Amino acid sequence: QLQLVESGGGLVQPGGSLRLSCVASGLTLSYYEIGWFRQAPGKERERVACISLSGENTNYADSVKGRFTVSRDNAKNTVSLEMNSLKPEDTAVYYCATVDPTLLAFRRCVPASGSRAYWGQGTQVTVSS
Repeated sequence: QLQLVESGGGLVQPGGSLRLSCVASGLTLSYYEIGWFRQAPGKERERVACISLSGENTNYADSVKGRFTVSRDNAKNTVSLEMNSLKPEDTAVYYCATVDPTLLAFRRCVPASGSRAYWGQGTQVTVSS
């Protein structure tokens, strides 16, 4: 079975840090650009960060630039999201997913479609005192 599985979410105080992981099973993650997305209650899903096949290229939403870092270890079939200086507005369910590899789509972190589309089940991040 092909799937992505996120972990590492939890409850953290404002200013704290968390590290999310996205592990692939049944598929080779190094073949896919990967993105992190989040969705807060009552809000639309938004992109957080994306990373290219090699990890050389990344892009971030303005709201997380300078605080979040996306990285990947293809040998371990894993993509990570390091989140620092967390704010209450970062509270959401975080998902990893494959991303459209075309240049313009990658720059906008557009999720992949069709046979290249894979999503994890999500992990809850709550930032609260």
